[in-house]
Amino acid sequence: KMPASIPEADRRHRASAAFSLSFLSLVFSITAFSSSYWCEGTRKVAKPFCKGDSKGDLCIRFNSPDGNGSQAVQYIWETGDDKFVEKKFHAGIWYSCEEMINEEGEKCRSFISLTPASDRGVLWLSIVAELLYVVLLLTGNILMSVEICYYSSVIDGLKINAFSAVVTVLAGLLGMVAHMMYTTVFQMTVNLGPEDWRPHTWDYGWSYGLAWTSFACCMAAAVTTINKYTKTILEFKHKRKKLERSFRIQYKFPEH
Repeated sequence: KMPASIPEADRRHRASAAFSLSFLSLVFSITAFSSSYWCEGTRKVAKPFCKGDSKGDLCIRFNSPDGNGSQAVQYIWETGDDKFVEKKFHAGIWYSCEEMINEEGEKCRSFISLTPASDRGVLWLSIVAELLYVVLLLTGNILMSVEICYYSSVIDGLKINAFSAVVTVLAGLLGMVAHMMYTTVFQMTVNLGPEDWRPHTWDYGWSYGLAWTSFACCMAAAVTTINKYTKTILEFKHKRKKLERSFRIQYKFPEH
């Protein structure tokens, strides 16, 4: 009994590993898709004039008729880089937000409205591909959980296993294409987007890293699933050969 139970336990371990990787991929993809930290950076904007008694480095104090000489000198010096302030911003698939000057909170705008008209179609394709990626990952998770918990025979398990492998591979390919399309659209928006949005410096944020981590987990789940399917098929072929060999021996040397 012991040798027969080892392949079954191994199959269950592999199925559990594939499900865990696929579930992680699903969680990461939903988190990244709904967040706005795919790209982060700063924008250089002109300081506003100070209002009322407001003071500080984030606004320009302009000369008044009764102003003293020090104010005049300060205004002259704030015509270079001192006239500008850097505002942090972050952007995702859905919207872009930047911090307010002299105020708390952020100002957010739809990223779709910032994208150049010529690239809006590519952005929508990216969004559709991301949604399909999430849907296929969810389908793969359901199939893998059914395989672990409810299948009655190894043959039924193999059928579910094959389908979940195909679904997971398709999900991974869609995810890769979606991430690459968004990267292209963002870079085009940086170059051709509206003047009041273009960043001074920028880099990829944690959501972007999470999206590619999701893709890596998805492909690892697909490889594990395909490996499990292939190993089970090879086990079947091996058992079949052993059975045929035993039948041949019995046919050549029948017991009296």
